[in-house]
Amino acid sequence: MNRPILKIMFLLSIFLGIVSGLLTIIPFIGEIIFWLLITVAAPFIIIFMTRVKLLEIATVRQSAVIGGLIGFVSFLAFSAIYIPIVVVLAKFFNYSSNIGVSMFLSNATLGLVILLAIFMAVLSATINSFSGFVTYYLIEFNKSVKSEQGEDYRQFDIRK
Repeated sequence: MNRPILKIMFLLSIFLGIVSGLLTIIPFIGEIIFWLLITVAAPFIIIFMTRVKLLEIATVRQSAVIGGLIGFVSFLAFSAIYIPIVVVLAKFFNYSSNIGVSMFLSNATLGLVILLAIFMAVLSATINSFSGFVTYYLIEFNKSVKSEQGEDYRQFDIRK
């Protein structure tokens, strides 16, 4: 895989993480956005990049690595936006969309918060790696179904 495609993939992952970090502040919707970021960030970006014809995944290993990278980078970008916003809202405005998270983040040390962010990024990378793997198989299955349908329809073509 070449560097321009990796840069685009990282930028899309960072953008997705930033948007998720901002949307997670909203109560009730935030939990859904958080779980979507952990589980389906990679399929979203992989499908987008294949539709735009920027990415062509050749192997299962490549899909798993791409999924893991997307999951890790997007969650680190999410943490860089979400954690400071939660701390500021909890300490200065006495507002918390999730009381447990805001209590932990506002009272924890910086090292513990960084350790938690990296742990969650690795967890997101693992889950998104599997999601990228499944996405690869679904894309390949879709291609095979389309090619089989195309062959079936060609035998009934009246222009022959």
